[in-house]
Amino acid sequence: MEFDAARVLRASRFRLGAVRAMGLPAILIGVAGVILAAGVSRSFRTIAPMLPETLRELKSLVDAGRDARTLKP
Repeated sequence: MEFDAARVLRASRFRLGAVRAMGLPAILIGVAGVILAAGVSRSFRTIAPMLPETLRELKSLVDAGRDARTLKP
């Protein structure tokens, strides 16, 4: 079986709403998406130990904002 680069380029298509790409740009968008997903996954793994404390702080910040809004005359 032979690798036909021209056939791969013709078959590569990407559509997302109004964004359409064919050929090499579609392949590059796909590769960029995989790299972006890997980066997000790695950052979540790094942030995971700090996440419970961050959520507690966020909850207290939201509660403080609500209290300040109810105290206004």
